[in-house]
Amino acid sequence: MDQLRQIVQSGDPSTWDHAWQANVTPWDAGAHQPPLQEIVESGDIHFPRRGQALVPGCGMGYDTVYLASALSLRVLGIDVSETAIERARAHTATANVAPPGEVSFQAGDFFSFESEDKFDLVYDYTFFVAIPPKRRVEWGQQMISLVKPGGYLITLVWPIEPQSELGPPFFVRVEHYEDVLGEAFEKVLDKTPETSLPRHVGKERIVVWKRV
Repeated sequence: MDQLRQIVQSGDPSTWDHAWQANVTPWDAGAHQPPLQEIVESGDIHFPRRGQALVPGCGMGYDTVYLASALSLRVLGIDVSETAIERARAHTATANVAPPGEVSFQAGDFFSFESEDKFDLVYDYTFFVAIPPKRRVEWGQQMISLVKPGGYLITLVWPIEPQSELGPPFFVRVEHYEDVLGEAFEKVLDKTPETSLPRHVGKERIVVWKRV
């Protein structure tokens, strides 16, 4: 992570594009996240099978494509990096998005993102930990604004490591999400995934929240 921290300045979101241009993307697994597939396919939660979903900090769009195919949703991936969005579009052009699922991408800042229609599902993997901790309250406010009542927020909490002031990624625990989501969301699942990438084992939790 040291190389990433040399490039990305936490007060300047535009520097994430520098990381993408330099191919310094240690969070990029080259495929969708196994815990996401695990929780979707487990049937433990009846996620919506129609409507729209949002993936902030979507990167290459692997999880975006998976959600569209697995849940038949219209999924929008947004990222502050133009380079990431260009690569996501190129990746999706060669991916098989199972209909009626649809995928689209938009370059932009999550914190200023607005939508006339609220989302049935939002998925966060490595976005929460990428933002400066002082902005986490804003993250919570956006989630409250964007997720419709009865909708779901899936958070893949990683990396869970010893406390440190360094970042990104910044120190994180499940409680940090609870603090900023407040009573607007009910936590309906919190578990250690049974299927994780080798370097994620013991360092992640999958947590699902339902909008009240």
